[in-house]
Amino acid sequence: MAQFARLARIFAIALRFGLHEFFPQARGMWLAAWLARMTGAELIAPRAERLRRALEVLGPIFVKFGQVLSTRRDLLPADIADELAKLQDRVPPFPPEQAMAEIERSMGRRIDEVFVEFERDAVASASIAQVHFALLRDGTPGGREVAVKVLRPGVEEAIAHDVALLETAAALIERLWAEGRRLKPRQVVAEFAHHLEDELDLVREAANASQLARNFRDSPTLAIPEIYWDYCTRRVMTMQRMHGTPISQVDELRAKGVDISRLARAGVEIFFTQVFRDGFFHADMHPGNIFVKTDGELLGQYIALDFGIMGTLSDVDKNYLAQNFLAFFNRDYHRVAQAHVEAGWVPAETRIDEFEAAIRAVSEPIFARPLKEIYFGRLLLRLFQTSRRFNVEIQPQLVLLQKTLLNIEGLGRELDSDLDLWLTAKPYLERWMTEQIGWRALLRTLRREAPYWATTLPQVPRLAHRFLADDRLGPLHKVLEQMREEQARRDRLLFAVLAILATGMVLQIGRFFG
Repeated sequence: MAQFARLARIFAIALRFGLHEFFPQARGMWLAAWLARMTGAELIAPRAERLRRALEVLGPIFVKFGQVLSTRRDLLPADIADELAKLQDRVPPFPPEQAMAEIERSMGRRIDEVFVEFERDAVASASIAQVHFALLRDGTPGGREVAVKVLRPGVEEAIAHDVALLETAAALIERLWAEGRRLKPRQVVAEFAHHLEDELDLVREAANASQLARNFRDSPTLAIPEIYWDYCTRRVMTMQRMHGTPISQVDELRAKGVDISRLARAGVEIFFTQVFRDGFFHADMHPGNIFVKTDGELLGQYIALDFGIMGTLSDVDKNYLAQNFLAFFNRDYHRVAQAHVEAGWVPAETRIDEFEAAIRAVSEPIFARPLKEIYFGRLLLRLFQTSRRFNVEIQPQLVLLQKTLLNIEGLGRELDSDLDLWLTAKPYLERWMTEQIGWRALLRTLRREAPYWATTLPQVPRLAHRFLADDRLGPLHKVLEQMREEQARRDRLLFAVLAILATGMVLQIGRFFG
């Protein structure tokens, strides 16, 4: 009954905002349109705006779904993707008593046994969790400054119910909308559920932060809060409190002596370092998650927060991306097209020259321009449209990277509208490529594999003897005997052929002299 009531409410809100217009070819939509008019539907605004407002009314889980959906520009029309990108996770905090009760339940101790002081008012609140500042009772004089992240009470059950409803809605969309099957709504919902599952485990988020901190240990450009593992559970995460200024407050950063142009260039380098050096990158780099240090020796250092969504890339992905970036920088569109075919992302029968021409038409206009004149959202949209025309398979592991590139664009525009992303990134990529090939790459591979070789090489004679003696692997002498017999048959066949040829030659010679 609860799910039925929730589904009825969703249907009513959809009618109120006229979302039936998304399914003009579905049977029975005339009834939905009539009901919408009878209920005073808000039909004046464009369809994309009405969809965004409906998701906001439906609640935080649907807002987050809209945020994830906005990253799939390969699947959505441009107006809907642009509008959903405006969704913000501004959710009222839940009562501090519930947060404190959750901390005590998770840690098995009273709040005053864990903290010297705990601020009741949340400093940040989202659909999944909220954050409180506190002083940790760990023997440090006065207590150690920490930030405590706490999951919302009952959020798992609420998400499970809403995801189930989204799955039902996705199945209906595929059946009722002509474009539904191409947009793969069930695949999108499954991807959304996967991200939510990761965000609901704060131990996983703490591990992400720890890994990123290890990758940037002693880095002058990026700081990651320290994780206090003794005070982390699946529902509570305790980390170092970081002091800084939000990156969106550019005027304040400039007033405090931060070199904005240098900050913008450092942000590009941090991003490419995460992607191409580590294959592990912060995939939620909106301004609310990025602060800047404004005092001390590390003035202008980035501070990253919120590690629930991280992207990973394999060595194959990194190599493919680096080659494509460099080919784009060098305007080698033939190489870009060829790389897609070699990776199996486009059908093998695709004409390289046609694909190359399509990529050139999209990419050529963006070069020799400052960042303020380049709109990556539009560029990505045109690339996706081209991809659909050539049946390019969009790789799931690159969706978060596409989203992060859009975040980088937004940050770059706020910091320095004259930043040339291509000019800033190209030397880094070229340096990275030289490290992946040639003698440097060989030496690095030898160093990495040396411990395994040192363990395995002394065992080779014994392993070879065991292989020869072990009947379970099949008697090797039988295999060799079969090979000798096969070679003997080939020799006899070859001898017969030569004999026939020789006989023919003798007969021809006899006829000639006869």
